[in-house]
Amino acid sequence: MKSRKIEVSGGCQCGAVRYRASEMLDNAHLCHCRMCQKAVGNLFAALVAAPNDKLTWTRGRPAVFKSSDHAERGFCAACGTPLFYNSLDNDRINLTIGSLDAPERFPPVSQIGLEGRVSWFADLAGLEEGGETGADGNEDWAQSVEASSRQHPDHDTESWPPVP
Repeated sequence: MKSRKIEVSGGCQCGAVRYRASEMLDNAHLCHCRMCQKAVGNLFAALVAAPNDKLTWTRGRPAVFKSSDHAERGFCAACGTPLFYNSLDNDRINLTIGSLDAPERFPPVSQIGLEGRVSWFADLAGLEEGGETGADGNEDWAQSVEASSRQHPDHDTESWPPVP
């Protein structure tokens, strides 16, 4: 597995936990195992690793759940955002790609845990697409969500939440 010197940042939805990594591995992947599905509340976990010594928690600390004798999973205790999967027997931590500020920089290169992959996963690309407003075109709803959003922006901030 190759690594590359690349500065990345990320964090949870509410902004209570933020991190920065100065090096990333080239192992971006999807894990379909049932444990990952439960941990992220979704069909799969999208993960990419950073060496432990290249990761710094810049705001707050994640809560940790030891999901087995071999692994722990980190999340924000305030908003619940899944942040990482950590195998206890190596020197890297797999960050959730969705928690990165620029997730598009890490397209998955493999899939694992295929025994848990849902049978209709391959059909997802053929689904009808709707925009931010949803299939019904409700722009008022989308604007209301945007105006009242408490989601942390996709970049580091001096403090959070912002002072009015």
